[in-house]
Amino acid sequence: MSPIGSGLWRHFRTYQVFGANTDAGKTIFSTIITRAVRSVSPTEKLWYLKPVSTGAADDADVLHLNRHARGITTQNLYQFDDPVSPHLAAQSLKRSVPDKTLLQGVSSQIQENARHGSGFMLVETAGGPNSPGPSGTLQAELYRSLRLPIVFVADWHLGGISTSISAYESLKMRGYDIEGVTVLRDSYYKNFEYFQQYFGDRNIPLLTAPHPPERGNDDVQNMQQYYDDIEQETPQSSFSTRGFAQNLLHTHQGRIDSLDSMAERAMDCIWWPFTQHQHLKAQTITPIDSAYGDYFQTYRAPVEPAVVTKSDTQPTPTESNMLIPTLDGSASWWTQGLGHGNPDLTLAAAYAAGRYGHVMFAEAVNEPALSLAQRMLSVLDNPRLDKVFYSDNGSTAMEVAVKMALKAACVRYGWDTPGQNIEVLGLMGSYHGDTMGAMDLSEPSVYNEKIPWYKGRGYWFECPSVKLREGKWVIDLPETIATAGEQESAASFESLQDVFAKGRDDGELAKIYELHVRGTIERLVQQHGRRFGALVMEPVVLGAGGMLLVDPLFQRVLTNVVRDSAAVFSGIAETETSSNTTSTSNNVSWTGLPIVADEVFTGLYRLGHHSSCSLLHIDPDISAHAKLLTGGLLPLSVTLASRSIFDAFLADNKADALLHGHSYTAHAIGCQVADTSIKTLVGLDKGGAWSTFKKDWTGLAGGGSSISKIKNVFGTTLTTPETASSNSTADTPQIWSVWSKDFVYALSHASERVDSVWALGSVLAISLKDPEGAGYTSNVARGLQQKLLNGGMREWNIHSRVLGNVLYLMAGQMSEVEDVREWEKLVREGLDL
Repeated sequence: MSPIGSGLWRHFRTYQVFGANTDAGKTIFSTIITRAVRSVSPTEKLWYLKPVSTGAADDADVLHLNRHARGITTQNLYQFDDPVSPHLAAQSLKRSVPDKTLLQGVSSQIQENARHGSGFMLVETAGGPNSPGPSGTLQAELYRSLRLPIVFVADWHLGGISTSISAYESLKMRGYDIEGVTVLRDSYYKNFEYFQQYFGDRNIPLLTAPHPPERGNDDVQNMQQYYDDIEQETPQSSFSTRGFAQNLLHTHQGRIDSLDSMAERAMDCIWWPFTQHQHLKAQTITPIDSAYGDYFQTYRAPVEPAVVTKSDTQPTPTESNMLIPTLDGSASWWTQGLGHGNPDLTLAAAYAAGRYGHVMFAEAVNEPALSLAQRMLSVLDNPRLDKVFYSDNGSTAMEVAVKMALKAACVRYGWDTPGQNIEVLGLMGSYHGDTMGAMDLSEPSVYNEKIPWYKGRGYWFECPSVKLREGKWVIDLPETIATAGEQESAASFESLQDVFAKGRDDGELAKIYELHVRGTIERLVQQHGRRFGALVMEPVVLGAGGMLLVDPLFQRVLTNVVRDSAAVFSGIAETETSSNTTSTSNNVSWTGLPIVADEVFTGLYRLGHHSSCSLLHIDPDISAHAKLLTGGLLPLSVTLASRSIFDAFLADNKADALLHGHSYTAHAIGCQVADTSIKTLVGLDKGGAWSTFKKDWTGLAGGGSSISKIKNVFGTTLTTPETASSNSTADTPQIWSVWSKDFVYALSHASERVDSVWALGSVLAISLKDPEGAGYTSNVARGLQQKLLNGGMREWNIHSRVLGNVLYLMAGQMSEVEDVREWEKLVREGLDL
């Protein structure tokens, strides 16, 4: 099923009618408004849709509109005779109406009506915003993907002020635009007087109307007279019915004008990140009207209208929907996981904003910050981690992490820091952020080499990468590890599960890695006199460096060698190390150098597990997290550290403390949202939400845990059937992806265009062949990116980002199987598969 998005046409105006409660007068005002539109625009076609109706069919709302709104076309999708809430009516008939089915019906009806040209349409809900639909989903949530502008019918009853404001806030919190409010005038309760002030302060027009006559024998005639009188009435509000209708038409045009000019206006004042503006044009900017679930609702520039011809009518011009569902294929720079507009995260933010706003954190604490800290320590389940430090984004989280690590190394080894160049060990192709300190953690690259203050402070290992080529998982060894002849085919594996098997630790390649790492460290320290204070790395995947899937064995060996090299780093003989440095007898204290894991991108289930380090069988001493931390709602980051790191800052002098922080440290809103996000992610994991995806990657050929004979060019068997049961995958977390095994393997065989591919968790990375050379400056992936944005013949498309010759896509942690499979089809088409 295609994604269901918002509807916006230049000359077809659609509004949704929400009431504060049942019996507020929704159908009365639907009739009043459609008659008023007819009055101000006599040629306008009028439409009324009641998606779900309960109660006797001969008393249905569509009949009321047919009787009293001249020339209107009424439609009803689901009629239940039982006059109860739709979810109870559906239950009693054992009739299932899935949300997607209902939404598709509404969306299709709107689109069909819009094909008739200029018109005005009302879509009236049942009950209030927080009344359940047939499936039990609250209506405010049920219809959110449509995000139609709202005419809100307030409640005139006793208690109606509270009910109305609560309903109004529910709609606002979900991102609806309330374009007008209506209410029946009651001389006793006088709710309308309060609403005039309340909604007037919010610049929302209010239309009031007298109560309709009591029902009787002449009900039809009485109601007709009631509506005729209203059209002649001098209102007690600032709007006549005609004025209210004209305002709705005006706000619709205002929205159109804003979207039409948004890109041009942005070009005048916005400096975009990671963008070369020299040749940037307004036509290449993507205006985003809203977002929900996995999709943006993006603006589509006007095109010449098509012509629809029907056998019984003259040709009629029609126009395209101005908004198109666009898959957020980069997860909004890797932050999204729980869906745009997630109501649980929105409510969490509103709760914390109402309870705290922002409060001081230095030597203070708030409940959301405490709860999140405790939850992170529990979820990561790393026995080394004890303390949580808050900052505002991934880059600053890494700034904090390296401050922690370098200070701990200096304290333990007695280094006098002023004037000394303490460096880090890392991986070539890493990226740890844009702030000055974080940039220095990476080797010179396109991201930093033109920054005047940049001074890369480290040594970066070229690392072996894992790629799927023509159905085989291969390890590409850099020349620094293997000779050119050996480099072509170091090892091949039947499944990615085998690549992550801890049993590889006993293979020949592990020994080669160890010799290389140990020899390099000893040469750098003992021969060149360089001093290192930390090992800093992105576990499993180097993100901005080109979506490189690193051989997990290499990262594990690198970590183990660093931890085993205290004597080398300290410059003290091994027999003296224990007496001249802080005791490291505790197996959770850091040894050698502090291991810093930058899990900003790869952590918190992005790769299918709570921690990417768990895939490496590594427990870092310091771990940085952001992005998915808050489910994609707002910025926040945490840096977790071990007790032995924390203790390095304990002293009588405040100058020895970790003097780092920012004004919004541990802001309660972010912490509350993050705590909710982590609870949700853990619930998805433990509740089996990803079981279908996982099942797809189990089995033998092409994705299971089969261990076959794997030989490398050194002539050594890395893993054999005889040793597989004891050392290979039994203790390895399941490796899986939301991207289907068949799809990923099919891409790997598209050798004319695709160099390699990999998929893990929610991430898919496609490396395309470029005769002029791969890398960040390559433009070869732009063609595929444009094809995905064009969408083929679909009424949806994919927005993606590229890293040179690599196009990557990310699903959300709540993406559904059938949706991902549809995205795969478009990618196949883009590659002509």
